[in-house]
Amino acid sequence: MTGRMRTTRAALLVLLLGPVIALAVLAVLHHTLLSSPPERSAVPPQGDIMEDAVAAQSTIELAPPAPAQVARPARIEVPAIDVDADVVPVGLRDDGAMEVPQQGLAGWYRPGPRPGAPGPAVIVAHVDSGSGPDVFVQLHRLRAGDGIAVTDARGTPHRFVVTGIEQVSKDALPIERIWSDDAGATLRLITCGGQFDRDSGHYRDNIIVYADAVAEDRLR
Repeated sequence: MTGRMRTTRAALLVLLLGPVIALAVLAVLHHTLLSSPPERSAVPPQGDIMEDAVAAQSTIELAPPAPAQVARPARIEVPAIDVDADVVPVGLRDDGAMEVPQQGLAGWYRPGPRPGAPGPAVIVAHVDSGSGPDVFVQLHRLRAGDGIAVTDARGTPHRFVVTGIEQVSKDALPIERIWSDDAGATLRLITCGGQFDRDSGHYRDNIIVYADAVAEDRLR
């Protein structure tokens, strides 16, 4: 595994696991991260997979630019679950905390590949918030064979077909499957799932959708 891939996986660990669990895992990966404890909240589910995550920017190295023919993602459509949302890049704020997409938007994890470029691209969105359902509220309903289209900023659609979906505890995130070494273009859609823990203010699990690029229009 290259140093670049390790740092990208490190950032995703903080993004998805939260600071406490991430520190333990990242110690094994020899990455130095800063973290702060999650805020306590009695508010209804926030659907937040990146909130409260803090990383030292010096440990994050952006992936090399995607091939020139692949522009940054601008929109995602998943007809099977009625998703049609703008995509914005998310990464790290100046203070080192992970950015989150606003309600109604999906977030492309900018340190990783662009959808349609070689490697695993990651798009995240909230499942809900205090004001109601959000972009990925029905992500858990996707099945193998469902289609996904990510349109880039040049208007070029990059099409994917779902190959698998899983719900996993946030303390057992399958990093090796998310950041696989496949040479082709792949896509991962991630949101929160499972039971909501009112003490921590977060869901206990993640929903992860795996998809591979396809040449033909497979949307349904």
